Amino acid sequence: MPEEQKPAHEESACYATAMRKASRRLTQLYDDALEQSGLRSTQLAILAELDRRSNGPPTIAELANALVMDRSALGHNLRPLEREGLIALIEGKEDRRRRHVTLTPQGEVKYREAKKLWQVAQDRFTKTFGRTEAARLRAILLGIAYDERLAALKD
Repeated sequence: MPEEQKPAHEESACYATAMRKASRRLTQLYDDALEQSGLRSTQLAILAELDRRSNGPPTIAELANALVMDRSALGHNLRPLEREGLIALIEGKEDRRRRHVTLTPQGEVKYREAKKLWQVAQDRFTKTFGRTEAARLRAILLGIAYDERLAALKD
């Protein structure tokens, strides 16, 4: 007698596992929408953050903190953007060791183009999940992302 197969979507008790599964699904949706721009969703998030901070370009550390990324992961994501001329790293005026990240004019154009594609994925998620539920989920996820008590087990 064949062994009964478990459903592929069996629930895990682990919050991190559930979050990663959901994250992978949404990343697929957004990356698919962004494909013709040549950007991935992680790169668009960087350009969006830089666009929000256009009056005062952040340092690499400030940008990493805003994106809830470690500096090495951010550096890995910045290199292709810099190579493509979408961002520039500028020495700090007071401290030349501190580099600021800024959106170039070419990066601003690419961001505006990609944002239209991003909106298609955003609309699909909202339509599928529901406007109220999507807004509630976003608030919960941002609460988790910026809750320093969850950054490490050390108190």
